[in-house]
Amino acid sequence: MQESVRRYAEEVHRTEGVPIQIRVGLNSGEVVVRSIGSDLHMDYTAVGQTTHLAARMEQMAMPGSILIPAETLRLAEDYVQVTALGPRVVKGLEAPVEVYELVGASTVRSRLRAAAGRGLTRFVGRDSELDQLRQALEQARAGHGQVVAVIGEPGVGKSRLYWEFTHSHRTHGWLIVESESVSYGKASAYLPVIDLLKGYFQIEAHDDGRKIREKVTGKVLALDRALEPSLPAFLWLLDVPVEDAQWQHLEPSQRRLQTLDGVKRLLLRESQVQPLIVMFEDLHWIDTETQALLDSLVESLPTARLLLLTNYRPEYQHGWGGKSYYRQLRIDPLPPETADELLTALLGAEPSIEPLKRLLIERTEGNPFFLEESVRTLAETKVLVGERGAYRVARASESLQIPATAQAILAARIDRLAPEDKRLLQAAAVVGKDVPFTLLQAIAEEPEEVLRRGLANLQAAEFLYESRLFPDLEYTFRHALTQQVAYESLLGARRRALHTATGRALEALYADRLDQAYDRLAYHYSRTDDAEKAVEYLTRFAEKAAGMYAHADAAKALEEALVHTEQLPIDGRDRRLLELVLRRAESLHFLGRRQEIVDLLRQQHERVERLADPSLAGQHYFWLGWAHAWLGHRVEAAQNLSRSLQEATRSGDEALMGRVHRILALECVYSGQPLDDAVAHGRQAVALLERTADRFWLSQALFALSYCYYYAGDFDSALEVAARLDAFGEATGDRRARAEAAMVGLSYATRGDWEAGIGACKRALELAPDPFETSFTLACLGKAYSEAGDVGRAVPTLEQAVQLADRVRSLQWRQWFRTWLGEAYRLEGQLDRAREVVRQTLEVCADVKFLLGLGFSHQVLGRIAQAEGDLNEAERHLQEALRTLSAIGSRFELGRTHLDLASLAHAQGDREAAVSHLNEAHALFRALRVPKYVERTEQLAKELALPR
Repeated sequence: MQESVRRYAEEVHRTEGVPIQIRVGLNSGEVVVRSIGSDLHMDYTAVGQTTHLAARMEQMAMPGSILIPAETLRLAEDYVQVTALGPRVVKGLEAPVEVYELVGASTVRSRLRAAAGRGLTRFVGRDSELDQLRQALEQARAGHGQVVAVIGEPGVGKSRLYWEFTHSHRTHGWLIVESESVSYGKASAYLPVIDLLKGYFQIEAHDDGRKIREKVTGKVLALDRALEPSLPAFLWLLDVPVEDAQWQHLEPSQRRLQTLDGVKRLLLRESQVQPLIVMFEDLHWIDTETQALLDSLVESLPTARLLLLTNYRPEYQHGWGGKSYYRQLRIDPLPPETADELLTALLGAEPSIEPLKRLLIERTEGNPFFLEESVRTLAETKVLVGERGAYRVARASESLQIPATAQAILAARIDRLAPEDKRLLQAAAVVGKDVPFTLLQAIAEEPEEVLRRGLANLQAAEFLYESRLFPDLEYTFRHALTQQVAYESLLGARRRALHTATGRALEALYADRLDQAYDRLAYHYSRTDDAEKAVEYLTRFAEKAAGMYAHADAAKALEEALVHTEQLPIDGRDRRLLELVLRRAESLHFLGRRQEIVDLLRQQHERVERLADPSLAGQHYFWLGWAHAWLGHRVEAAQNLSRSLQEATRSGDEALMGRVHRILALECVYSGQPLDDAVAHGRQAVALLERTADRFWLSQALFALSYCYYYAGDFDSALEVAARLDAFGEATGDRRARAEAAMVGLSYATRGDWEAGIGACKRALELAPDPFETSFTLACLGKAYSEAGDVGRAVPTLEQAVQLADRVRSLQWRQWFRTWLGEAYRLEGQLDRAREVVRQTLEVCADVKFLLGLGFSHQVLGRIAQAEGDLNEAERHLQEALRTLSAIGSRFELGRTHLDLASLAHAQGDREAAVSHLNEAHALFRALRVPKYVERTEQLAKELALPR
């Protein structure tokens, strides 16, 4: 009312210059109703103390405000926001009355909260589970964070258990933030996280960008100013324009990392102020980014005053099962005696009910939702007469036909609805689990009066609940199964027509902010015959998802878009299809699904040649070549990358040329080409990408160049480039770049400056943003420890790096890390273990023709053999290492191999060979400016009494 008057007043003030305001007083209670009027027309008015207090509230209210007493607030508490004004003396009443100003409507945030307004069924049979939750609560209160998972089939009461627990006196003093997932949520990145943040920041549906910014900024800065750098991430998630220049320049992967880290830090910091319950429901529907947040949050729980509550169906899987602070509660259907207790609350204690109760328990197997729906069915079909809690049987239960599943029960109930109510429920099911009235009105094709009457009928039958009153009316389905059954009852043609209508309605409602509805528009149009719209919105949604680094969502949407593309007119279809294929290949790359890229792109060769577009062809051969490179297909990688470079040169695409040179730099390393060629490609990549705005690939090029310099033995250049990479990462907020600058530490440690090297690797490890970079920085740190002779730290660090790398790193990286681990085992004296690890590495490197890895493996195996006294075997391996490392130009490792051979030759009594190898090593180390190894060579000559 106030909103309507306010809008009207603004118009009147603009046209007439007259201010208009009203004041409102509300009260609730019993009234006496009497008629007024002196002719055939009759009106009614209410009198009594209830209306007296309402009138006094109105008199106390300031213009433009609404006042209510405590009794009215108690009835509407979950639906409104108020400001307490304290006790007020009211004329005509003896005691002062607590008065509140009603300042807004609240969003009912869950179907259970909506259902609670109508009265929940008695809660029975879960005492053991509640005890487990209480124990977890007390441990979390003491600063030992816990995660609880409630698992069960649909309808067993997973959400109800959490409702009872979080609304008990035990959670008094805890802040509770909660989120629900929806069935289409897997296709919408961060959807539950966004829901959680909206609740935490108390964001309402009518809040505009300015209001959201105020709420978020105010709450974050009041909590801890150290969280200020995360503000852009929170605003970005909430679709508020971000004006931060550094945020705008971040790559999607960097935004993702800052977003996940920011949300986690926010929750952990809040738990330091007050104990915190974070609740994520229906994890079987969550997206990959929400899953990533949960995984990260779980890792940080042990020292937090935070209880993470989750629930899901049995098919969902996660990786927390081994955590000591994780507990799993399996919720099964109610046993017969408890189901009987629930049915007594639903039906009553009439003796004639007993046979029916036994039959219901047998048919439903104790599923609470199934039991409730069965009782509703029996009441609707007049098998039961009376009212809830006081029914009696109207006909013999032996003749009853109770459907065998909850779905069948719901289908039968839906079929019994009046035709217009059934159509309305089906239309609501197409809209989704949550049903805005404006959207339903747009597709229902019914007059508003008929629509509201139908909705009232569906609420009375408890298919739908009102979940929000303001600023726009919204309904929610009582249970996800209800929506599913109503949706599946639609014939295909009608279903597609309703999806089309919903899509058009969304386009109209979100005309000035379509990006906020891409997920729903893609969902609806992809279920219609409108291929053009389906492709358009699936593509837009995929772009938005990829921009949030939600590549799993993007790849799935693009796969669906490709199916719809086949239905487009033939003119322009080839180009559109290839563009979608290339976008999907990029997302598949970030998901590590390289064989899928190869399979996908191989099918496009004919189309690429037919289009003869160098821009598209360059991208096609780039992604195909890079996928082959990751899979260790050296020849195919070289062929496709060479073709990509040709096409990029034809189109003048310097960014693509730079990317190709970056990949070729590492391919030279992996395929055994001279390391000088690798350095040349790396330098060319940096030079090209510095002329573009592609920050991500510039950082990748800097890393590759530093890496190539390192293995070529040019530590000064490696350090210089790695320092540029670190400065670049610091300036742009790119934690990945700063982690990859661990090349600084690796270079220092390898050339003998161990303290500086270990320190730099530790700093890089702290900045590692994900498992991929963590594996690299751990390996660098372990290698630095090994170079310093600290094998006690080197071995466990490298073991951890190898374990992680087996999940996330490329084949070549895994072999490097394993060789480093084998060398650490050797230094520790675990020769058998060292030999086993390095021999496996040798076999893999030989199989994929990874010559640098072969050289390292032979080098370590030679050292192991010499330690065991097998001098012939040692010579065979070291000579093979010498040939390999010499061929590819790994000069520093070549020098170290000469040192090994000098020591071996002396042991064999070959003085001339020992001197020759020492001289070769000394010359290499002097040329490479590695004083520590120059000294080591001279010291070895002295120990062996050899001239240098």
